[in-house]
Amino acid sequence: MAVNDGFCYDAVMEYRTRKIVKPADLNPRNTLFGGRLMEWVDEECAIYAACQLETANLVTKFVGEFDFKSPARQGDIVEIGVETTHIGQTSIILRCEVRNKTTKQTILAINKVVFVCVDLLGKPTLHGKGESGHQVVS
Repeated sequence: MAVNDGFCYDAVMEYRTRKIVKPADLNPRNTLFGGRLMEWVDEECAIYAACQLETANLVTKFVGEFDFKSPARQGDIVEIGVETTHIGQTSIILRCEVRNKTTKQTILAINKVVFVCVDLLGKPTLHGKGESGHQVVS
């Protein structure tokens, strides 16, 4: 386990989702539009969190710094990796990385993405998975 920013990370992140960069995903510089990548990351993290907590009653509470490290271009296949860094009573904290499938070069890194389980009124509610200082769930 590696420790960074006070959180423990699994040494090997799993990359479950792949996307191909299409013309509609490009910005005026002909690289992947950051907003499109942010959309893909939010969706992937939400699906991952819902699977880990076994509920779809989640909302995105916080997304830390988007650290764009390199561009992706039309035709590139990008992989989105997510891992759990902490499970609270009502929340789950994730770490996400996007990389180029072929070169393995990191495109984007986000050290903290928080999802909160909510009730029908949108108020935080217990998810029932327990609390842990660090837990990696596959």
